[in-house]
Amino acid sequence: MRWTTRSATAAGAAAMSAALLLGGCAAAPSDDDAAAVENDFLPCAVSDLTGFDDKDFNQLTWEGVAAASDELGVEPLRAESTSEDQYSGNIEGLIAEGCDFIVTVGFALANATRDAAQLEPDVRFALIDSVVTDDDFQPIELDNVKPVLFDTAQAAALAGYLAAGVSTTGVVGTYGGMPFPSVTVFMDGFADGIERYNEAHGTSVELLGWDRAAQDGLFVGSFDDQIKAGTITEALLDQGVDVIMPVAGTLFQSSASVARERGLDLAIIGVNGDAYESTPEFREYYLTSVLKNLTTAADEVTLASADGSYSNAPYIGTLENGGVDIAPTHDWESRIDPALLTEVEELKQGIISGEITIDSTSSPRD
Repeated sequence: MRWTTRSATAAGAAAMSAALLLGGCAAAPSDDDAAAVENDFLPCAVSDLTGFDDKDFNQLTWEGVAAASDELGVEPLRAESTSEDQYSGNIEGLIAEGCDFIVTVGFALANATRDAAQLEPDVRFALIDSVVTDDDFQPIELDNVKPVLFDTAQAAALAGYLAAGVSTTGVVGTYGGMPFPSVTVFMDGFADGIERYNEAHGTSVELLGWDRAAQDGLFVGSFDDQIKAGTITEALLDQGVDVIMPVAGTLFQSSASVARERGLDLAIIGVNGDAYESTPEFREYYLTSVLKNLTTAADEVTLASADGSYSNAPYIGTLENGGVDIAPTHDWESRIDPALLTEVEELKQGIISGEITIDSTSSPRD
């Protein structure tokens, strides 16, 4: 476990400011800042195993908490997990430090969040990418837990349509980290987009790695096994895949490494954040990314907790509210038929208007 604040970047600075950091405030507030900190609001966050510097899920969420904290004039605390058995202890530690609001990042922290919320009803939580459930895995509502969810099937459908149009082999692929709803929702949408392209163009682009009807596909079994992700990528490439969407956190880097080693012109679709920006060493491979606007969501729920408008009603990111989208095609754009990009935009607008419905059994519900 690592306890940090955003300002603890040097030992001397950390020592000089230790008392302030433990109190949750960056410095003595000016008169202008007094209103923001008069209630000593202390926002906090707990990561999952990949940590806050993963250039992905955890980091994007933390940036939202940090942005809200800057606006409020407070210094947040965070606890970084390095093993699953640290989740509960990290949450308990932040509660002991006086955290009023704790963002827990990822479905792996759902049970630890539930248990802490039940024991500490005065502490508010936002659970990223999951709902809380009972011991029989049935969803439950807690007054002090706000699920932060994303209907990424909508955005993934755009990526699937684009992938089908770009593929020259007629075979595209996907694989996941683990078969959680927040993973399979991407894969359902991706499959839907490919089917829509085939219907519109009379083609038969094939998807490997996910069977939407059977809800079964290829999974690494974790989100940190780069070796197995590379092995799965090699198997897909051997079957003719020339566009691939890894729904496995940072494991897309293994896919890019395999493509580079083989000298292949593979198109990779990132997830969560824009891979072109987060991992520029593989920029030539990124067709687009399916985006969860985690930073904006975390910013919004943190500010709501501070200003008293917090509720346990789920936040659901959609194309309409900007909670999900696809990234620009960056270096690939000059290689893509403009007509295809127009069709993707038309699909997006159809989804936003409600004319087109992208449905997944894993899509979040109000």
